[in-house]
Amino acid sequence: MFISAGSGPSGRACVNTGIRKIAMIDQSTKYKEEWVKMAKYVMALDAGTTSNRCILFDKKGKMCSVAQREFRQYFPKPGWVEHDADEIWASQMGVAVEAMNMIGATADDIAAIGITNQRETAIVWDKDTGEPIYHAIVWQCRRTSEYCDSLKAKGLTEKYREKTGLVIDAYFAGTKVKWILDHVPGARERAERGELLFGTVETWLIWKLTKGAVHVTDYSNASRTMLFNINTLEWDDEILEELDIPKCMLPEPKPSSCIYGKADSSYLGGEIPIAGAAGDQQAALFGQTCFKAGDAKNTYGTGCFLLMNTGKKPVFSKNGLVTTIAWGLDGEVNYALEGSIFVAGAAVQWLRDEMRLIDSAMDSEYMAKKEKDTNGCYVVPAFTGLGAPHWDQYARGTIVGITRGVNKYHIIRATLESLAYQVNDVLTAMKADSGISMEALKVDGGASANDFLMQTQADIINAPVQRPRCVETTAMGAAYLAGLAVGYWKNKEDVLQNWAIDRTFEPEIPEEERNNKIKGWNKAVKYAYGWAKEEQE
Repeated sequence: MFISAGSGPSGRACVNTGIRKIAMIDQSTKYKEEWVKMAKYVMALDAGTTSNRCILFDKKGKMCSVAQREFRQYFPKPGWVEHDADEIWASQMGVAVEAMNMIGATADDIAAIGITNQRETAIVWDKDTGEPIYHAIVWQCRRTSEYCDSLKAKGLTEKYREKTGLVIDAYFAGTKVKWILDHVPGARERAERGELLFGTVETWLIWKLTKGAVHVTDYSNASRTMLFNINTLEWDDEILEELDIPKCMLPEPKPSSCIYGKADSSYLGGEIPIAGAAGDQQAALFGQTCFKAGDAKNTYGTGCFLLMNTGKKPVFSKNGLVTTIAWGLDGEVNYALEGSIFVAGAAVQWLRDEMRLIDSAMDSEYMAKKEKDTNGCYVVPAFTGLGAPHWDQYARGTIVGITRGVNKYHIIRATLESLAYQVNDVLTAMKADSGISMEALKVDGGASANDFLMQTQADIINAPVQRPRCVETTAMGAAYLAGLAVGYWKNKEDVLQNWAIDRTFEPEIPEEERNNKIKGWNKAVKYAYGWAKEEQE
């Protein structure tokens, strides 16, 4: 693919014809050969839910090249969501080549590849042909909800929580694998004969990049399958037996910063170490340099994902959160508490598209500042129920406290404030579960650009909110994990030097005002509970 002259580890000039000689990878020395030190970039493959991206980062954490490509979404039945795994692979390779070509980079310029991915999406493929036997079943898909209800009816909820850190839910990958084995003709028999492999998206991409030589997953992605014991770091035999999933299908669990293998030279012009992998939210936690227990980040997207590093031991939630592995690095595992908020940026879209109160998302900040408060009005954007820590699938959106004096600016302001209240609910649960006080909340995602929202967030949680200069923290986290494994960055302290704050928002309102606001929110949320359930009855 690329033909270039360069020097190998011996210093001897050579022509790169697409087959590049590299020294044997020695993980004990973290692969610090001279050619790695001379490399200019680390490649991050960001395999998202609607698109794939490739970003090349330099040593200072600067984005040097970005390429992105969307792929098709399949909705065969209501509540079902699928992807074409071959299209995921093709589009990911396409953007990798495009990102390299944009700046004239060759394989010799890239120290390592890191992968971050949409979590919980399940792919099953033929071990010999590499052909998927069914579409990838996406994390959003609800087809296994009834089966999950049957597991709960058996009284397995606490056992699964103690082992996996998760609630029993169709969200996670395990029941999706069972569905494929149950519904694709001959699949279970083929799996039992060792002919089929399972993986989440990073496993699939690594397998494809290595032309089937490597079948691995990292601890963070394994912890989202509902099949992995996060205490022992092994696939759980009892759960596998319950779900009737052959163990031989499963990838080998590995640390998140680890040299898994090498990309075949036919793809990117040379053999490049694949050295990092993490689920998207865990990668963002790492990219935000949340390395200490109590460090937390919140991503403001369509919904919100809030993760707190809880250190070297798992903290099992009694307050509606899930426990997950953050990453495996330097022979240690870090755990996290995670809370998912269903509606965040989607509430601003609602203001724009359905309510027609604003013309663009950016207008929301200007409009919200036209009033000094909400005039006693609260918006609870429970359009699809309430996530953590409430977990009420029958909750629905409400606007309460409306008087004759409430105008559209009050409602816009109350909608933005609702995001801050929901994040505070999760943080309160995290503190109750972990006993750890958070020093500051690091933020990223589209809505983090809204200064009014970020100031409100600081006021409500009574802690500083830190917005970094580079908000592409998911891809950056994958790059850091890969770069650390090969010695491109020496250690976490080296990485910390790259993290720079764009702005810190300090809490400004008095304690009494804060308490009154939260009290009003808590009252408003109660009016949203169970609304759809009451309608059905």
